[in-house]
Amino acid sequence: MNLSSRDIAAFLALAELHNFTRAASRCHLSQPAFSALIKALEDSVGLRLFDRSTRHVVLTREGERFMQSALRIQAELQACEKAMRDTAQLAQGHVSVALLPSLAAGWLPGVLRSFVTQHPGIELEIMDVLSEPCIEAVAQGHADFALAAMRVDTPELQAEYFCSDDFYLVCRKDHALAGQTQIAMADLLPYRFIHLARHSSVRQYLEAALFPQTLRTFVEVEQLATVKGLVEANLGISAVPAMTLFHFEHPDLRILPLHIAGLKREIYLVRRRATSLSVAAQALYQQVLDARPVAPGNRQHQA
Repeated sequence: MNLSSRDIAAFLALAELHNFTRAASRCHLSQPAFSALIKALEDSVGLRLFDRSTRHVVLTREGERFMQSALRIQAELQACEKAMRDTAQLAQGHVSVALLPSLAAGWLPGVLRSFVTQHPGIELEIMDVLSEPCIEAVAQGHADFALAAMRVDTPELQAEYFCSDDFYLVCRKDHALAGQTQIAMADLLPYRFIHLARHSSVRQYLEAALFPQTLRTFVEVEQLATVKGLVEANLGISAVPAMTLFHFEHPDLRILPLHIAGLKREIYLVRRRATSLSVAAQALYQQVLDARPVAPGNRQHQA
């Protein structure tokens, strides 16, 4: 049995109208074509669905049972069509994005506010994780795309350059370095340094740019909020990317540009190579591209 939506519509029209001529008209068919369609349907199911007379067309017992299934199928088809229309018009859908916590906390909220205003029916899932989990989420299909400080170019994944992130020194306003206008690598060496954990992109970019020099590590921490607290307590200095500076807006802290060759964090948009994005995911992907942050120029900043 190979039923089509046309078969279902014809059957239900005849069941409701009890008249071949009117049912054929509703289905935009000639009466002979409509009669042939109903006969083919009955042949397909192997049952007589209608009793016909010169004056009446009524459902058989088998036709009444078939109508229950036909109504359910029609409802499901209509729901499917509506869902597809809504998806195409961005009235509904789901998007999952993985990105670095610094981007998720500082830059992303403004992008999502605009997106949600335009598309309130789209469900969003945000994974604020480090670069390697970002990449893994895309590779496993848990995220539609990711923003990570790691370029990947594999048969499964592709990366598109998104933006770059300059680094800044953060110290107390009464620190010995606070009065300088430019900070070089040598300026950092005498002082206790508060590092982020080795698996963070901030730590990896910093160590790559300083190699083979090393800093006087005081402590390693996981969270930027902890870095801020330790710097504020005058327990050391640190270096962080521009897109994390909102964490360090405080009257007791000083933020100064670092002038170290090669010290620049690059962010990439990562997605699966052979899989197209859903309509909703493509819309957010494009909005992310349109709202990419502009790398700030070197600046001296005091909170």
